[in-house]
Amino acid sequence: MGKPTGFMEFDLFERPYKPVIERIQHYHEFFIPLNDAELTRQGARCMDCGIPYCQQGCPVDNIIPDWNDLVYRGDFAKASKILHSTNNFPEFTGRVCPAPCQEACTLNIQDTPVTIKTIECAIVDRAWQEGWLAPLPAAEKTSKKVAVVGSGPAGMACAQQLARAGHSVTLFEKNQKIGGLLRYGIPDFKMEKHLIDRRGEQMQGEGVTLETGVHVGVDISAETLLTDFDAVALTGGSEAPRDLPVDGRDLNGVHFAMDFLVQQNRRVSGEPLGDVEEILATGRNVIVIGGGDTGSDCVGTSIRQGAKNVVQIEIMPKPPEKVDKGSTWPEWPMKLRTSSSHQEGAVRDWAITTDQFIGEDGHVHALDAVRVEWKAGDDGRLAMSPVADTRQSLKAELVLLAMGFVHPTKEGMITDLGVGLDGRGNVEANTNDYQTSVAKVFAAGDMRRGQSLVVWAIREGRQCAAAIDEYLIGQTLLPR
Repeated sequence: MGKPTGFMEFDLFERPYKPVIERIQHYHEFFIPLNDAELTRQGARCMDCGIPYCQQGCPVDNIIPDWNDLVYRGDFAKASKILHSTNNFPEFTGRVCPAPCQEACTLNIQDTPVTIKTIECAIVDRAWQEGWLAPLPAAEKTSKKVAVVGSGPAGMACAQQLARAGHSVTLFEKNQKIGGLLRYGIPDFKMEKHLIDRRGEQMQGEGVTLETGVHVGVDISAETLLTDFDAVALTGGSEAPRDLPVDGRDLNGVHFAMDFLVQQNRRVSGEPLGDVEEILATGRNVIVIGGGDTGSDCVGTSIRQGAKNVVQIEIMPKPPEKVDKGSTWPEWPMKLRTSSSHQEGAVRDWAITTDQFIGEDGHVHALDAVRVEWKAGDDGRLAMSPVADTRQSLKAELVLLAMGFVHPTKEGMITDLGVGLDGRGNVEANTNDYQTSVAKVFAAGDMRRGQSLVVWAIREGRQCAAAIDEYLIGQTLLPR
């Protein structure tokens, strides 16, 4: 814990953001790190609550009270060691994780949780600044070779852990740089990509071979991996987007959100867009369909591109701004969440569904929408019905579909391997041994569990590495 009376003496203070008018002019991160004095105060707020519900709420089981206490005492070096004992990449989670740990914090019962995410980010940023995060190559090498396919956070964590266990690891990535949707899907203003490059260099120093620009199932066959490697880990993402099959869907100007976001990230990094239609919000009325994080990222990106107007709509009802902590804490609550992008000027609307897209000369210029209401049926499940006389037309020259992802792309590697799939179309494997239906093939991350959080991907990558290590040599010392 921190200071015994710290939670009574010090108020909650999160890292602030730079002004909207300033930050929308660029794609750099815009949070302002807390100084050491304020970090000490925030670390001091961690109380002796008996049961660390924050740790229970964290998918990677971060030992949060310990490093909160160490920050309070000014020992960032030891705090970094404890933080990295459970999380390979806390600079990722310290920027883009929604922080279920803070929702589970005991102080969150009164809406004043410890600033866990801010403290986590400060620890790892200090560790890099001080040079404490050198590569950790294995003292002894094994003769085993492992292929990890997909270099998002699950693949990166899996590859790093296996290399530290002494195995020869090759990490395959179809794009020209590692990171998966962490690099190409999350905007740079939320997480700059030099952070991924830095971890890639660390992993190479630990013996991981990075094979970028290699699409397994296209450039190299799945059969080759089975022949050349002792184990294969499938750690790709859940990349098949949920579509909206209504009239006018084929009009120009209606795009999947990820196509839009990937293009902008490539522009920022100086990568070529390739032979694709360029998607820009500049000077356009933009409608984002879908109220989650991807939709929020489309909002912030559209504003930075100079959109004329941005509206985000969601089919579900508006969540409550406040929740009954007695019935939700310490679980993740359904409540209204306003991102930094929403604060930059978007209009948001709920309980509205798209009926059709309207076009002129083959290009979208509006969408017809209708309000809906949700009622519980006899079985307790919510059902949607349109509200009479609520049809409206919304002007739009660009529509971005941000309604989530349904499953991994099956064509190519997954089909060629013949691995079993679960009822949702994900690669089937349990969380005990992470083995698929095909011998020596494992699966972890979004490809196994479906669309999820970066922190869950890191957890599964670590656990999958431990399972592969045990499969290869009969035992493992890797933490799960």
